[in-house]
Amino acid sequence: MLFALGILLLTGHPLRAQDATASAVTLTGKIARPGPLTLDALRKLPAQQVQVSFQSERGTTNAAFTGAPLWSVLQEAGGLTDTEKSGPLHHTLKVSGRDGYFVIFSTGELAPDFGGEQAILAYQQNDQKLGGTGFRLVMPGDKLGGRNVRDVVAIDVE
Repeated sequence: MLFALGILLLTGHPLRAQDATASAVTLTGKIARPGPLTLDALRKLPAQQVQVSFQSERGTTNAAFTGAPLWSVLQEAGGLTDTEKSGPLHHTLKVSGRDGYFVIFSTGELAPDFGGEQAILAYQQNDQKLGGTGFRLVMPGDKLGGRNVRDVVAIDVE
């Protein structure tokens, strides 16, 4: 915990944690400013609300999720470090939950100039705070909930 506190205090970017007790998602990989993203920092990004309906092993979920677009989260962290032509098409994004569950998809799926999918890193469901880590990846339009990751703890760009 002391090590994490030291890292948090040394960072000065808006996406960096200011409260060592707050939940955070770790941003790593080929982004300009990797590091922790706190719930407070996520709430400062432009919010988007999406209405979703999907099937999972728990049945049908119909809910409104509020959060920041995942592409905006990456942009706020300085964006991809690949500046080559069509850079977003060269990378993958791995989003991991606290329980070890993860999904992988192309950054091109999210990039507005390519797939433009409206994935969000949610912090509310039906206007209620999320439990667990306080973060959930939500993929609007999916028929099955497999790409909706609960308790997100890490996002890695490769």
